[in-house]
Amino acid sequence: MGKQVECATLFAETTPRQSLPDISQAIVNEHQHLTQTLEYKPGWSFYLVLAGVVTTLGSSLPVGYNIGVVNTPAEVIKTFCNESFVSRYNLPLDETWLNVLWSSVVSIFIIGGCTGSVLGSVLANKLGRKNATIVTSALSIAGALLFLLCRAANSVEMLIVGRLLVGLSAGLTTSIVPMYLTELSPLRLSGAMGVACPMGVNVGVLVGQVMGLNFFLGGVDDWPYLLSVYAMLVIICLPVLCILPESPKYLFIIKRNEVTAVKELSRLRGVSQSVLRDELDALREERDERGGAGAGAGAGRGEGRAWSMARLLASRRLRLPLLLLCAAQAGQQTSGINAVFYYSQTIFKQAGLTEAGAQYATIACGLVNVCTAALMLRLLPRAGRRPLLLASSLGAALALAALAAAMTAIDTVSWMPYVCMITVLLYVLVYGFGLGPIPYFIGSEMFEVGPRPAGMAWGSLANWGGNFLVGMCFPTMRRAIGPYSFLVFSAITAALFLFIRSYFPETRGSTPAQVTQKCAHGLRSRPLSPQHTPV
Repeated sequence: MGKQVECATLFAETTPRQSLPDISQAIVNEHQHLTQTLEYKPGWSFYLVLAGVVTTLGSSLPVGYNIGVVNTPAEVIKTFCNESFVSRYNLPLDETWLNVLWSSVVSIFIIGGCTGSVLGSVLANKLGRKNATIVTSALSIAGALLFLLCRAANSVEMLIVGRLLVGLSAGLTTSIVPMYLTELSPLRLSGAMGVACPMGVNVGVLVGQVMGLNFFLGGVDDWPYLLSVYAMLVIICLPVLCILPESPKYLFIIKRNEVTAVKELSRLRGVSQSVLRDELDALREERDERGGAGAGAGAGRGEGRAWSMARLLASRRLRLPLLLLCAAQAGQQTSGINAVFYYSQTIFKQAGLTEAGAQYATIACGLVNVCTAALMLRLLPRAGRRPLLLASSLGAALALAALAAAMTAIDTVSWMPYVCMITVLLYVLVYGFGLGPIPYFIGSEMFEVGPRPAGMAWGSLANWGGNFLVGMCFPTMRRAIGPYSFLVFSAITAALFLFIRSYFPETRGSTPAQVTQKCAHGLRSRPLSPQHTPV
């Protein structure tokens, strides 16, 4: 009997405190957790969609708006400038000096864009992607206030400074916002998020054209409101922008703040931190590669020094990606899109449309540009970047050559104006399926987090530089060779097609490190050879 009691006591002491049902439930919970981790694939989340909408409406749209809005009230603003100089300085301006002053008002925006592109690299690393985007919104609002008050103050100087500020904001936006959005998105959604910025720019150009109609803000006395009305969207979006997550990649790799980066990534994806093991492992691997000793001046590797624009330019390993990015960004502008829009209203008038009809037809071209950018959201993940960019550049080169040929006969053949109309619409269509959106974000897929801000800054600078070059040269070309100007644009776009065809790798489904590896030997690289194809 004593032995039985002793055995019962011993058994009671060695039995685990958890009951068998509790253990079974713990095993089931752990199994469910592992299943969730394995099955989880990051996709669209509330904060990711919110970031795309807010930056598109509050940052990218104002860029396009300020590009497209200034042509409609040009004559009215010139009159204001002349009257201001007479009343303040007793100095009437003749037509030559008035055109010089108006050219300054227009071109200071592009100069601001170039300057903002260079500053974008510094601000993105110093302040972070989100805070740098907030700075762009503040500059945009300041510019709008100057537009709104310049007529009351009778100050041309306020108008010019306002254009400079919105130009700075635009340059920062095209340098920072695509980078911010692609860093927020998972790899399979980077293309869709990258299209958000160019789509916002296209929508902004269209909105600027529509708001310039007489029954909106196209009246003689409405131009200060026309120039500044975009600020309403910026003011609405700014508080929402402040609550968005910072780029987890920036926090994790650049700032090395792992705790905050994990919290922001969890908030961004809308899942618990334990489910994000794969993404966190990828971030740690990229951070370790960037900071690893003895890795050389590679793509994000090295001793951890900051990547300035000068250092990126000197890097042999990153030379081909930089050339490809700058060629795509500059080629977007030197393909002549602004010149085509400039000529479109004249073409539509010669086809028999009234002044108002030609204006509506030009707006229709802008609408086509917006619709193609929207279609790219679904097309990019399926078709890839390289095929779309090749088809777009080749199609644009052919359309521009056809437009030049058609315009030489526009006054001699009765039906030729209709051919010109079709050619213009065709050009806008093929431009929107590649050359329009892809150059804006492709740098984020070609450069790792370290050199990415410098790469995006160089790309943005090439874009604004191409814009400035076309703006300066096109009027002279138009006077000298007329419609044959479009043959020049066609030749440049054809050269871009050949360069892309030879060296541009497909970035869809590849990490920036894999893209860099393909292009590591500069122009001696063979990024399209089978051995470089990612598994």
